[in-house]
Parts: sequence; structure tokens; C-alpha cells
Amino acid sequence: MKNRLILLLAVSAITAGSAQAQTTTTTSTHDANPGGIYIKGGYNLANISKYNDGSVDAAKGLSTFHAGGVVDIPIAPVLSLQPGLLLTGKGAKANYYVDPNNHSDNYVKSSFNPLYLELPVNLLLKFPIGNDARIFAGAGPYAAMGIGGKSKTEVSTGGVVTSTSHDIKFNNDNPLTPEEEGARYDRLKKFDFGINALAGVEFNRFLVGVNYGWGLEKINSTQTNNTQNGNNKYRTLSVSLGVRLN
Repeated sequence: MKNRLILLLAVSAITAGSAQAQTTTTTSTHDANPGGIYIKGGYNLANISKYNDGSVDAAKGLSTFHAGGVVDIPIAPVLSLQPGLLLTGKGAKANYYVDPNNHSDNYVKSSFNPLYLELPVNLLLKFPIGNDARIFAGAGPYAAMGIGGKSKTEVSTGGVVTSTSHDIKFNNDNPLTPEEEGARYDRLKKFDFGINALAGVEFNRFLVGVNYGWGLEKINSTQTNNTQNGNNKYRTLSVSLGVRLN
């Protein structure tokens, strides 16, 4: 009986110690990389590549926005998979002045601001920097579907200003076929694909991040994509603020 009691106490102690170690490990992992659902939004500086090497004309950057959510799924204490769904603005602007020294009259200002539902899937490395704080960096692909937007033009001649605005239209492409169904010169491709690179800081329940979206698809529906020709593709720099819901 005494031996059985000793054995029972030993087993109980081992079980309790094992459970405590597991709890400690889980808590440590959670503290290092808690994961969760983030609501985020912020500023986009959108542009469209102008040159064959994929670079842009900085003067054509358009201010727009993004908003949505991401799900941070911890894979390891320093690694997360982060899919999301965002409403994001892309595009560019162009300004022409008859007199470069006079921006108040005799000009043409145009902006092109399509809106997309974007699905990014990024892989993030995270490094603790303090109590419930981490820096992160990562990359991954995105796919986006055009849903609307506006193109606007403002013309000033001799003090008379006229403005026009048009809805942006997309073709009715089926992404499962190689053709661009509904391609027209006044239509954009409905789907865009590209690569994200991002970095930032998480602290407590908040995040601050920077993302660069490098589009891989020419945007006009009548254009054949050419990986050796990098012009006419989206380039979007984003700055985000987010809060974790759980």
C-alpha cells in the first residue's frame, strides 16, 4: 500500500510538472507571438510604373487609402502567416502647367483612382524587442479584384475652371481562362496580381507598418503581360495603423 501511495504521488507530481511546463511554454509562445485579428487602415501613395525597368515618375504619386483586416496566425514564436482582405486605392495622377512657374491658372490636372478588393497572404518574421513588443518583416503574394473608382480631370483656362469625372470600368474577365474576356481600350483588367514587402512594429494591441505592393500585371485589358517590360503596372506604398481585436 505504501509503495502504491508513493508511486501515485510520483505520477501526480510528474503529471503536474509536465502540465506546468506545457502551460509555461504556451504562455511564452503566446507572449512572443500572440497572433489575432487586426483591423487596419491608412494612407496609400499610389503610382503606375512608367519605364520598362518598372520604375515610376515620382511626380505622379496619388494620395489614396486602404482599410480592412488581417488574421495573424502564429506558426512559431518568431513566424506568422498573415492573410487579409483590404479595400485599397491604386492609380496615379498627372499635372500639366502652361507656365511651370504659375500653378494657379492654365493647367490640366488629372487623377486615376481605381478601387480594388485585395487579398494579401504574407509570411512574417517577428523579433521581440521588449514587453509585448515586436518588430516584424515579411513578404508574400497578393491578388486583387477591381470594384470601382473614379477618373477626374480639372482644366483651368484664363481663369475658367471645368471639371469632369467618370466611373472606372473593368472587363468581365474569367480568371480561370487564358483570355481577357470583355477587353476594350476603355476597360481595365479586372484582376491584378503582385508581391508585397512589409515591415513594422507590434506593441500591446497595436501595430504600425509600411507595405510596398509591386504589381506584376499590366493594367489595361487590351495589353498582353510581358515580364520583360515593367511599365504600366501598379506600384503602391502604404502606411498602416492597426488594432488587435482579440
